[in-house]
Amino acid sequence: MKQIEGRVAVVTGAASGIGRGIAEAFAAAGMKVVLSDIRTEALEATTKAVRELGGDVRAIPADVSRAQDVQNLADRTLEEFGAVHVLCSNAGVACNRTLLWESSLEEWDWQLGVNLMGVVHGIRSFVPIMLAQGEEGHVVNTASMGGLIAGSDPVAMYMTAKHGVVALTEALQDQLSAQGDKVKCSVLCPGYVASQVLDNFETLRPPGVGSPSDTPEGKQSVDAENQAIAQGMPPREAGEIVLQAIRDERFYVLTHPEWVAMVEVRMRAILDGTDPGRPGLPPT
Repeated sequence: MKQIEGRVAVVTGAASGIGRGIAEAFAAAGMKVVLSDIRTEALEATTKAVRELGGDVRAIPADVSRAQDVQNLADRTLEEFGAVHVLCSNAGVACNRTLLWESSLEEWDWQLGVNLMGVVHGIRSFVPIMLAQGEEGHVVNTASMGGLIAGSDPVAMYMTAKHGVVALTEALQDQLSAQGDKVKCSVLCPGYVASQVLDNFETLRPPGVGSPSDTPEGKQSVDAENQAIAQGMPPREAGEIVLQAIRDERFYVLTHPEWVAMVEVRMRAILDGTDPGRPGLPPT
């Protein structure tokens, strides 16, 4: 996108973490920003903080797993600002550490509902608006490095959803290009970015979804990952990377160059027809 200042952006999962960092970067660049999240109190606090940075912002709560919530988000955005030029489908939830054959259907429904169908709902509600406007537009779908590497990780359910987001966004780019050159898209594949994603899992998990901390081994794994996440990239830095990717119309957006070697390991396994194994994470 050549024109950023004054354009309207919608960011889901905006109350904390990457979503908040994106909202801050957009507001600082002079965009009008709609912040959305399922956590209403955190959303209001973040919206107030972004507004204090000088941003023209609104808070619109939504559960992205519900198609009607996302449609309402699109409708209210048009009511508030009259247009939408950028959509960042960023809302996501972390995952329990159960074996795939022991994972509850309730968690499968939740994981795929938020992490994958939330992106689908965003595409269905916002892309038609962007195309009809006839102006530059951009869609950013947040996947994960877990969507690019081998899926033998303990959080395999989460990675399954994120692989789906990558494939979905690749298909979206192909279909958008057939419609012209106005609306582009990117898939964001971050490494560790400082956030409360694991705490949010505990707060938001529905009935039937267990806690990864229910066992000593699970709690040890969660504590270690929480420590790694806490030492991750500052959210605002990730937000600036997203903003620059939109300016550059870059499709694959990887925040951590040092993690790229894991993608190469997976691709080599595909070409060689070998067991993908379990990729080790690089030091943080």
